[in-house]
Amino acid sequence: MVLAPMMTTTPRRGIPSDYDPGDLRPPARWELLREGRVVFERLALAALLPRLCADSPRGSGAPVMVVPGFATDDSWTTRLRSFLNSTGYEARGWGLGRNDGRVPKLIRAVVERTKKLANEFGRPVRLIGWSLGGYLVREAARERPDLVERVITLGAPVVGGPTYTASAPMYLKRGYDLEEIAAKVLERERRPITAPVFAVYSRSDGVVEWHACIDTFTNPYVEHHEVVSTHLGMVNSPKVFRLVADLMARPALSRSSPQANHEKNRPSALGEPPLAPPAPQRAP
Repeated sequence: MVLAPMMTTTPRRGIPSDYDPGDLRPPARWELLREGRVVFERLALAALLPRLCADSPRGSGAPVMVVPGFATDDSWTTRLRSFLNSTGYEARGWGLGRNDGRVPKLIRAVVERTKKLANEFGRPVRLIGWSLGGYLVREAARERPDLVERVITLGAPVVGGPTYTASAPMYLKRGYDLEEIAAKVLERERRPITAPVFAVYSRSDGVVEWHACIDTFTNPYVEHHEVVSTHLGMVNSPKVFRLVADLMARPALSRSSPQANHEKNRPSALGEPPLAPPAPQRAP
């Protein structure tokens, strides 16, 4: 059984006209071969970075936290954070080591790190998350919208958990119930994310099926942006870096929703910890 996203009549900017939730599926194994193109994306970034830094919109010292993907750590987002720092932001890593995929625990940890950074700067934080890190920053914004100014997700699966990713076969082989995980993901969407979300996706992604990156839930402000990039290129591509700079330069959205105010006595929506994902044999 496929658990499709809840559809809403609220306009969703940037959803491609050919999007069909019925096309959701895990990437084929051969599609992982696409990720080898990250070598060329890194070379392009090295060649274009000086001009990219000079031409991109300038920030004004806003705090930013960048959260890495599953089985990676802050070293994987160094290039993106260095770029953001060079263009006028205060970009930090998440400082939690390797992303082990234990989602409920990590949501709490990201919320705490966001709170610490917001208190340090005296203002809400801009969150950027790559892959599973994108899902984590979305959920942190759902938990504490008062701490988050905006969210940018890069190749983040927002539908089905790992169901429509290249790791799905590993989960099945090790006895995980993907439908149960997908149902828990869907359950959380009953409470909207009130922070602005910019969802970046690529049809060339060999790790996360692009349909799974499309948010058709009841979140009031989501904007989708398509890029030509590998999954690994989301944190290595000059095209993605420039798009991130442009999205960071957008004026802050005024939010008056009462849901944007944190309720200290509200019961936690995190629920029971789901099964931890299997550790990969080797990070790329």
